[in-house]
Parts: sequence; C-alpha cells; structure tokens
Amino acid sequence: MRNKEKGFSLLELLIVVAIILIIAAIAIPNLLGARMSANESSAVGSLRTINIAEVTFASTYPDQGFSPDLASLGGPAPCVNAVVTGACLIDDVLSTTAVKSGYSFTAVGVGALPMVQYTSTALPSVLGQSGQRAFCSDESGVIRYNGGGAACTDTDPAL
Repeated sequence: MRNKEKGFSLLELLIVVAIILIIAAIAIPNLLGARMSANESSAVGSLRTINIAEVTFASTYPDQGFSPDLASLGGPAPCVNAVVTGACLIDDVLSTTAVKSGYSFTAVGVGALPMVQYTSTALPSVLGQSGQRAFCSDESGVIRYNGGGAACTDTDPAL
C-alpha cells in the first residue's frame, strides 16, 4: 500500500507565489501615488498654517511686521513663552527642522522693518518620490503650485 501524504506540491506553491507577486506589482505603484498625494496635501496644509501664523505674527508684533524666518514663527518644544524670536504659532517640527511629510519648507520676510512682505515655499525633498509639485505663497495668502517641483514663483497658477 502506498501512503499518500497530505500537503501542497511545489508547483501549487509556486503558482500562489506568482499570483501574490502579480498583485503586489499592481498595488505598489498605486500606494506610492497615494503617498505622494498625501504628502502634497500635507504641504498645502502646512503652507496655510504658515500664512495664518504670518498674519498673526504681523498683528502681534507690528514693529517687526512679518516674520523673518520659520524659527521665529515657532519655538522650542514645549513653547510656553511667546516672544518675537519664537512666537509659538506653528509646531516645532515645522519651525526647527523645516522638513515635514517629505517636503522642505522656507518662510522669509522681505524688506526692512517692519517687513510688509514674505514668501513661503514647500519643495519636495525627493522629487518624484515624496512629491511631484512645488508650492509657494506670499502675503496675498494665495497658494500656488509648479508641476515641475523644482521651484515655485508668484507667476505660477493658483490652487
């Protein structure tokens, strides 16, 4: 009598592995695209936060005008005493590292005191992986984008 062992043959296991690899090959590009889209949405949200913080900073410190940099909008964690060099208006991740959700941020006041203009930018840390578009804003509060991702100016289209 022959003993039949229970289990899967090598061919059956290879077919299952092949099916899993095909599904993964379809799903991974969609996952990367969703991650880039989420990073871009986060960058736009952070620029909105910077815009609101700049207006608040200018009204709180009228002799200063707009903030000279991101660090002045934030402060050390935990931020408890708002001063002109650390106004506690944005989170410390954005103000100290200037990198959040795959984007690098800048905010610079323009001109002499009181600064009546500022520009803020959000550029992808790794173009094509962390994001595809660059974003920027200024004292008008309009957020603009550049599809090339390398730079953004006030002549680019608004969101």
